[in-house]
Amino acid sequence: MKKIFGINKDIFLLGIVSFLTDVSSEMIFSVFSIFVTIILGASTFILGVMEGLSDFAASSLDYVAGYLSDKTGKRKPYAIIGYGFSTLAKCILLISNSITTAFTFRVVERLGKSFRGPPRDAWIGSLSSKKTRGFSFGVHKALDKSGAIVGPFIAYFLLRYLGETASTFKLMFWIALIPAALAVIILFLIKDKPSEPVKKENIFKSYKTLSKDFKHYLKTSGIFSLAYFSFGFLLLKAYLVGFKIEDVVLLYALFNIAFVIFSPFIGKLGDKIGRRKIIISEYIIYLLMSIGFIFAATKWHVIVLFAMFGIFYAIDEGQSKAYITDMEKEKRATAVGVYNFATGLVYLPASIIAGFLWKLNPNYAFGFAGIIALISLIYFVSKKN
Repeated sequence: MKKIFGINKDIFLLGIVSFLTDVSSEMIFSVFSIFVTIILGASTFILGVMEGLSDFAASSLDYVAGYLSDKTGKRKPYAIIGYGFSTLAKCILLISNSITTAFTFRVVERLGKSFRGPPRDAWIGSLSSKKTRGFSFGVHKALDKSGAIVGPFIAYFLLRYLGETASTFKLMFWIALIPAALAVIILFLIKDKPSEPVKKENIFKSYKTLSKDFKHYLKTSGIFSLAYFSFGFLLLKAYLVGFKIEDVVLLYALFNIAFVIFSPFIGKLGDKIGRRKIIISEYIIYLLMSIGFIFAATKWHVIVLFAMFGIFYAIDEGQSKAYITDMEKEKRATAVGVYNFATGLVYLPASIIAGFLWKLNPNYAFGFAGIIALISLIYFVSKKN
């Protein structure tokens, strides 16, 4: 099989699909919290509820999609449905500028993400060996997040030169449709790599047959998910420290640049020293970052912390999936689906808690996140490997 940058050609093409999709999505998401609160006038509590529901939506169909993918042995059809659904959802923003419309778009678009994730990650897992799996996921996620660099920059220049108006946002939403549609077209051209269909069993029994190691990691991740706060709150923190709206967009790009730079190296390091150690470092980084945001008082503090968050996210997005596909060879899509669904289920109360604590005092939200990260770390290392 032909390789590009040391990984399977089809994994690279899947990375391009993710790149184009992220150019589209992150062009919108990089300014979404500002658009909703400043342009549409929503409160931070509504933003918290909106983000919590969207994060739940982003994982609500994972288990179903993973189960169906493993049951049929097919990956590509489910990935196409997911990417296609997200593309069509972006048309919702073109209907009208209202809190209800924004709320609907945010949730519906994330449903598409939910459905495509497990089949695609299982597809990547089957196209890579254990010795290169971390690097393969790392490169894929780097390509994915490269789109999250390009997208915010497009948003930045549109806002800077056309003004922070409702009409500028409308133009931005139209432009975002182009790369999203192109991503779906490319996905049709990639050859599927079906796996052996899993024996017929109901969806609940499928979970029971997953390994003990995976279930321990799942419980750890469930606890850690309580520490989650929407990225929108980090952008609001930057805004409070003194960054202008267009500069907040650049901070979002910085976060993604850190992700892209470190993701392949972290993946290769995980291939060498073991992914368990990488997961441990993830919780430590998040703990330190949460403490850092409590004391952040200058723009330089915020810049360093956003870069730090990019490193954390590179581990969370890429290496967690590599770790899962190492543990579950026969039911990779199901395992990824269970993981995404379980963590996403916790994201809703976590975001609501963060929104409530933020209203009392932003530092309370970061302090709570740090405590939960520490508890997660202790629980994860309590099980001997």
